[in-house]
Amino acid sequence: MSLVSSLKHSIFVRIYAGLLIVCLCVALFAQLLMETINKERVQSYREDMATGAFYLISEGIDHQKDEIQREYWLSDASSLFGTTFTIKPTETIDFTSNELRRLEDTQTVVRYSSQPTYADVYHKLPDDSGVLTARVSQVTEQQVRAIAVFLLDDLSYYTTLSEKRARLNVLEEKFPFPLSFQGVNALNLDSDQMARLSRDEVVILLQDTNNSQSNSSLKIVVPSEINDMAILIGPVPLFNWFPLNLIVSMVLISMFLISLGVYALIFPLERKLQLIQIGVNEVSQGNLDIQVQVIGQDEIARLSATFNAMTEHIKRLIESQRELTRAVSHELRTPVARIRFAVDMLADTDDEESRFTQRDYIDEDIEALNGLIDEILTYAKLEEGSPKLDLEPVNLKELIEQIVRETNALGKDIKIVGNPPSGKVTAIADRRYLHRVIQNLAGNALRYAETTIIISAGVRKGDAFVSVEDDGQGIPEADREKVFIPFARLDDSRTRASGGYGLGLSIVSRIAFWFSGSMSVDESPELGGARFIMTWPIKPLTQTISADEITQERSERTFDS
Repeated sequence: MSLVSSLKHSIFVRIYAGLLIVCLCVALFAQLLMETINKERVQSYREDMATGAFYLISEGIDHQKDEIQREYWLSDASSLFGTTFTIKPTETIDFTSNELRRLEDTQTVVRYSSQPTYADVYHKLPDDSGVLTARVSQVTEQQVRAIAVFLLDDLSYYTTLSEKRARLNVLEEKFPFPLSFQGVNALNLDSDQMARLSRDEVVILLQDTNNSQSNSSLKIVVPSEINDMAILIGPVPLFNWFPLNLIVSMVLISMFLISLGVYALIFPLERKLQLIQIGVNEVSQGNLDIQVQVIGQDEIARLSATFNAMTEHIKRLIESQRELTRAVSHELRTPVARIRFAVDMLADTDDEESRFTQRDYIDEDIEALNGLIDEILTYAKLEEGSPKLDLEPVNLKELIEQIVRETNALGKDIKIVGNPPSGKVTAIADRRYLHRVIQNLAGNALRYAETTIIISAGVRKGDAFVSVEDDGQGIPEADREKVFIPFARLDDSRTRASGGYGLGLSIVSRIAFWFSGSMSVDESPELGGARFIMTWPIKPLTQTISADEITQERSERTFDS
């Protein structure tokens, strides 16, 4: 499997990449959310701060008796504030519904432009004669002092202290900060500030703090016409782009979103592991029919597929062991019984020729037992997946000719026909086991052929094949799968004379399995008897590989497809 494919199907790479993407998305979302919130906060801050000042100016205009005085007063206010105030009809300005609602509520509308930097401020006049507007490029100390002058001008229309306090309470509702009368001695001013206050100058105090719970602010001390009394404006909070509550909220929101993202990444993994755990629990209780659902193509999915293959293999091994145990016990009884009978005959006879005859019978039965044991060991070795396959290019023509010679050497009155490919045709296989396959098939055909056996090999469509066919009675279609079952007997013809234990075709089937191939039987189109065909891939993945690794690779190829 290539590195790209491994990374593509790696669940850990997907989780790490997913976590990185989640963190980046959350960070981007947090930044956009922070910018949006701050944009709304600063807009609200601008409008709240402008409302009080423009309310004072609009009240000052309303106090003027005629149009000429209003124009003079507006001109003086413009000079004092450092910007030009104008009055425009409401209908000449394209206000939104939200802006009109703010104007009706005697609040200020601020339209901010960043390129170039300025703010157009609008405030509705009390007599509904239009809207007061001004363009402010920046907030300066001149404007702060002007607000103090506008405040004094407004309070000048009220004579007594109680009236001034009442008016100040009304004005305080228009400002986002407190307004109050304070004793001069209670303000903790230094000598320079006291001297400026005595000269009727506005004193601005900056209150800077390192406390994370509060922000920097301004206090404005305005001299009043009442002895030993001053008007305290503020503290006026300066805009804080990153207040503690906003940062805490963004951190909590980010952690929550990351938690959701991590949960979305981990939950499928947890679910897959739970399914595997359920399967393991079922297997531990003896239920080998359990199959774990395979979801996706990552490591956990591969583990699920391997688990399913493992349970199938274990189930097949257990069933095979049971069949093997029953079959072996049956096959061993006959030669053992004959040996016991021959031993009894040896004990009961004094004839030397009879003794030699019984001894020959015992030798034949012992040889039969050795052959049976060899077959059983070979089958068990293949069944448990332990053989090492030494794969190499095998010349099929030479192998077929060798099998033909060896089969003819048995001296049977059967015609052996070789049908090999050209001398250049090779297939990747373990020569020893491939030889065993053809040899077993040829030996099986010898027992049932009447006159002729054809042994063939070749390559077609990327697969190699070997076949052995005879002119015997053939195998009924319903019984063709049974011939590969260990110790299977389809009839009573396999007696001591015909030989065989029912393991030859089972061994061939197991070798075909470890070759990642298949074994099949059908009717010979030329001879009319049985034809056994083994096919396997002509290009395996490696030159030397154990049978267990072949099984794993085969399951992976099936899984990937």
